[in-house]
Amino acid sequence: MTAQRFVIVGAGLAGAKAAEALREQGFDGRITLIGAEPHRPYERPPLSKGYLTGATERAGVFVHEEGWYAAHDVELRLGVAATGLDRGARRVELADGSAIEYDKLLLATGARPRVPPIPGADAPHVRYLRRIEDCESLRDVLGTVSRLVIVGAGWIGLEVAAAARRAGVSVTVLEAERLPLLRALGPEAAEIFAGLHRDHGVDLRCGTVVAEITASGVRLGDGEEIAADAVLVGVGAEPEAGLALHAGLEVDNGIVVDAALRTGDPDIVAAGDVANAFHPLLGRHVRVEHWANALKQPAVAAATMLGREAIYDDLPYFYTDQYDLGMEYVGYVEPGGYDQVVFRGDVAAREFIAFWLKGDRVLAGMNVNVWDVVDPIKGLIRTATPVTARALADPGQPLEALLPPR
Repeated sequence: MTAQRFVIVGAGLAGAKAAEALREQGFDGRITLIGAEPHRPYERPPLSKGYLTGATERAGVFVHEEGWYAAHDVELRLGVAATGLDRGARRVELADGSAIEYDKLLLATGARPRVPPIPGADAPHVRYLRRIEDCESLRDVLGTVSRLVIVGAGWIGLEVAAAARRAGVSVTVLEAERLPLLRALGPEAAEIFAGLHRDHGVDLRCGTVVAEITASGVRLGDGEEIAADAVLVGVGAEPEAGLALHAGLEVDNGIVVDAALRTGDPDIVAAGDVANAFHPLLGRHVRVEHWANALKQPAVAAATMLGREAIYDDLPYFYTDQYDLGMEYVGYVEPGGYDQVVFRGDVAAREFIAFWLKGDRVLAGMNVNVWDVVDPIKGLIRTATPVTARALADPGQPLEALLPPR
């Protein structure tokens, strides 16, 4: 019997961890990992954090040491994009004219930066941050320019703003919403990040319309011109789901998969930024563009490819580092899908925990410069334990004491 061949399209964190998981789970067939970029798989969070600021060495961004793939008999096909998927023939077509047949296929194609419908947004001098080359180029820019304009006050935009201020660059951030991170956090916590950046000298302008990105800066809707030596756009990302869409798989805000990360094709799974996965705890499909999904989903995808029972039910998790603020967030809240936010600790000093509540249930929690509390926050969410706002706000009440006895 010919050994099975498992193919992974997307050589990022999710793809690399899937190859690792397949070997750890005993798969001894062929593994081919296809990536459009010329580099072996690397992690993306350092591109707007440690690697951008110089705190992390280049070698520290890669998922595995260079020799790991050969040592584990993983074939790397790098620098070549997958351009087609023939499900009937179970074949992936590549940009160089070749094709690779598969027995099982994992789509881990990630996401791409969203280009807004603003004149000039696609100009060659306008910067986006997704690839390692983008980061290295931007790092060089921060060492030479004096004025940076950032369009978009999401996580990428704010992390780059913090790195730029650290480098002594004057920063203007332009955001269409009335607060940064408004959809992600709601107004109560978004206000804290607005204050953080203004306290560090960022000219943060919310409720702003960008009319055009020009060669010399940005023109606003009211006609004001903001001069800049460089412009970065960070207005979110779009799933790279074209391969799946053209192959007839269900695509709706990413590749639609079940809790086992299966698509409608029994031989194809999806994981990472591109996967819109059914979450059994949340009772709905969720697509999360964060490191934790790319790190943890591949073990479930690998098990499903091997015909084993597995579901992915980890709670969404993400983190950020901006100036002297470190934050972790766990849980999931739709914009406006909560009743109140309860704070525990010193919000003014930016040392606190925030809880998003619906009725007397915790939906999500965010710890800011307070550590080792993610597990009890997860416990409150998973168990749907009824809690009072007073108990959550009381620093003298250990979070573990609010959980039901084991």
